[in-house]
Amino acid sequence: MAGDLHSHTNFSDGSADIERMPVWARRAGLTHLAVSDHDSLHSLRWAKAHPVVEGVALLPAAELSCHDPANGRRVHILCYCPDETPALIAFCEGIAQRRNDLAQRSIARLEEMFPLFCREHALAYSARSGVTFKTHLMRELYDCGYTDAVYGALYHKLFDLPGGLIRHEPEYEDVFSALRMVRAARGVAVLAHPSVYRSMALAQKLAEQGLIDGVEIEHPRNTPEDKETLRALAQRYGLIVTGGTDFHGMHSTHPLPLGSFTTDDDNLARVLSLAAQRRGRHSAAGGF
Repeated sequence: MAGDLHSHTNFSDGSADIERMPVWARRAGLTHLAVSDHDSLHSLRWAKAHPVVEGVALLPAAELSCHDPANGRRVHILCYCPDETPALIAFCEGIAQRRNDLAQRSIARLEEMFPLFCREHALAYSARSGVTFKTHLMRELYDCGYTDAVYGALYHKLFDLPGGLIRHEPEYEDVFSALRMVRAARGVAVLAHPSVYRSMALAQKLAEQGLIDGVEIEHPRNTPEDKETLRALAQRYGLIVTGGTDFHGMHSTHPLPLGSFTTDDDNLARVLSLAAQRRGRHSAAGGF
């Protein structure tokens, strides 16, 4: 078995249709794939409706955006195989509304700054998800000829915190509340890419308190030093170790095909087993 347990489609801020993902996964030699779109249940529901496609087992998943109250930085939690509880639905709907409210203000500002920028064309990129991300706005700027990259100099000038010209980052719930919600939904909770948001101290705290089931170590943006520390942390607290490419298609800074980073057989089996255990049923290693 080989599983890429972190990927995105145009159900959030990725560029690809979800229907293409199992084809790429099979060609990459994967047996399992989790499409974990941001704060959305679209990919989770698609996986439930299509449990095996092209011979690839699909894990229902979502990547939930939170914040660490100790330092105010963002935190991402990969949530596998949860129930669609009212709390989880409300969580995703709340962030979607806040993102779209910000998007309307961002679009108005971009229309002032860039004469060729077209609201309708920008919103067409988010039609499938119903939620407008910064990548959708950048795609329109790319089409208009104002930039040669989605994540290039213009993106950083516009959106980088704290000095960007446009604020397009919603308010997030704290990670502790989000993890309690995931546990109530019987989901498997994995702290995503701790290096990205400098979450190593948080990883230690969450592991000590038994609030996470695993940590994502094999990720393109985790540093070698943090990977070593995370492996020791996982061993100390019996955490699952996952890997994923964080695939976004063309909405990426560097080329990273699906399957570039994976979860090994033993840890993939642990994810499947724990998800089944929380539902009180047996799960074979081949699927959920």
